[in-house]
Amino acid sequence: MSRSKQLKLGAFMRPVSIHTGAWRYPGALPDANFNFPALKRFIQKLEQGKFDAFFMADHLAVLNMPINALKRSHTVTSFEPFTLLSALASVTEHIGLVATASTTYDQPYHIARRFASLDHISGGRAGWNIVTTANPDAALNFGLEEEVEHDERYRRAREFYDVVTGLWDSFADDAFIRDVEAGIYFDPAKLHVLNHQGKYLSVRGPLNIARPVQGWPVIVQAGASEAGRQLAAETAEAVFAPAGNLEAGKALFADIKGRAQAIGRDPDSIKILPGALVIVGETVAEAHAKRLHLDSLVHYDSGIASLNSAIGYDVSGFDPDGPLPEIPPNNAAHSSRERVIALAQHENLTIRQLAQRIGSYGGLAFIGTPQSIANEMEQWLIEEGSDGFNIMFPFLPEGLNDFVDKVVPELQRRGIFRQEYEGKTLRENLGLTRPVNRFFQTTTASVS
Repeated sequence: MSRSKQLKLGAFMRPVSIHTGAWRYPGALPDANFNFPALKRFIQKLEQGKFDAFFMADHLAVLNMPINALKRSHTVTSFEPFTLLSALASVTEHIGLVATASTTYDQPYHIARRFASLDHISGGRAGWNIVTTANPDAALNFGLEEEVEHDERYRRAREFYDVVTGLWDSFADDAFIRDVEAGIYFDPAKLHVLNHQGKYLSVRGPLNIARPVQGWPVIVQAGASEAGRQLAAETAEAVFAPAGNLEAGKALFADIKGRAQAIGRDPDSIKILPGALVIVGETVAEAHAKRLHLDSLVHYDSGIASLNSAIGYDVSGFDPDGPLPEIPPNNAAHSSRERVIALAQHENLTIRQLAQRIGSYGGLAFIGTPQSIANEMEQWLIEEGSDGFNIMFPFLPEGLNDFVDKVVPELQRRGIFRQEYEGKTLRENLGLTRPVNRFFQTTTASVS
């Protein structure tokens, strides 16, 4: 491995911890998801730690789970992403601001306009996490009786991406000449009307905002299904797909970058950043004790609801101390469904054990000392399991402070994480090039 190769680190911050018991942990802030002063402190701490991005997931409905589980969930309320990230842009200078926006229940013009605005407000730090929404309750909030079929969602998403990026290219970079003497604000020859007519979308354009500072906000994709991987290979510049262990990470890394190369993309133009829960202790034993305490705070009502949601099938009527039954194909997100089924089979877990695991957090976790965690992260980088990680903190503020104050210095000491930001924009810090405007590839302007 070249010593110049560096880890890229995002922070998964909605909910502020993905762990169901996080809000109950001693010293944690129970209202952190909806506490702006706290979120401001969190993002400033992340910027102190030179993180690439603050990543805000989103839900378009209250989570569809039984009320006995919902009443125990800290994800029931959260800020709308663009509102929050626009506010956080004003109290930070370098860290990227990544928001989830659904291609299933929104319109391309809305998405293009919001992200272009955020990119200008932040000085070029916006990122779009493209998702297709699988929650059936979200469908009910948007006038549909049932959710859109899985592969259909991804076909719409692919066209949606083309429309949004086309709208971002509505104006040439040098279109706004603002000639006060001549009274000419912009060059009409530098304006493109999209006039998109496709299978799913009809959008005239142009976008009524100047081209984003970065050309386009950074494109992030989170899916790990077959359709999700192909969409990532075609469109993504950062991928937050899950990988439960190093071998799975290497397979995902090779698959997505291989697909990208096959269609003519530079594999290095995609950063693979699997999610990873990180729990830091002075000793490995102390870190594992923290995890056990954290897991003990998850009620079984929450666990079984999380399991049912992850697999898209209600198993609460089966023997909780028996094995997971065969799960028929359904419209749930394929990546989470397959991950949970594989976990149950690999570790021979009962429904009760699996519910406890999924209700807490069942994905990739680094639990140990700053040195042991850095060892594992470096191994993933060396062996091409990832380009970095989307870090999930077990509880806040302690878990965040532990990572920034203890793990980041160890990564920096090894030369695999930055000491200072490389630039002002998210693209510069991720090592990504600025996309060329597809309609205007010259920068000269003449207006008479």
